[in-house]
Amino acid sequence: MSSAPFTYEPVGATRDDLTYCPPGFHPLFVRTRLGEGQKLFHRAADAVLTWEMHRAMGVGIDATADRAAPGVDVTVTLAGLLKAPCRIIWTTDEPRRTGWAYGTLEGHPECGEEAFLVDRTGDGTVWLTVAAFSKGAKWYAKAGGPAARGLQHAYARRCGAVLKRLCAGLSEE
Repeated sequence: MSSAPFTYEPVGATRDDLTYCPPGFHPLFVRTRLGEGQKLFHRAADAVLTWEMHRAMGVGIDATADRAAPGVDVTVTLAGLLKAPCRIIWTTDEPRRTGWAYGTLEGHPECGEEAFLVDRTGDGTVWLTVAAFSKGAKWYAKAGGPAARGLQHAYARRCGAVLKRLCAGLSEE
């Protein structure tokens, strides 16, 4: 575990409120219905906690542990070029709610926090929520403006589509 500082405040804000967005940051909230049932929930939760969902998207993941846990450093690599260092801030692994959030470290093109949460509602429906608050940190992320935010939303939607594919055939619908 490195001691590099986070590049934003308030660290951990997504734990209690996935819709929280501090002044000066841009919000992201994308929710994807995955299906229904306990088997699907467990499969989706495991794919999120072990980086399988991200790797299935073609994203490079270099993590200091096999599963998400507070303090684990993760470097996300996109298109083989863009490296985004992060650290896991919080995790949750409950009977109906599993996921984690990471915060950005120096060198990340954005600064902020992003959470990936799988939850099973009272009627048994399983959802993936990708929520974040962020703003550009590097010149090219700042220059990208609305286009960069559009890419973030597309990435969040792709997370849902890929996780749904990984869980295919497990829904109790």
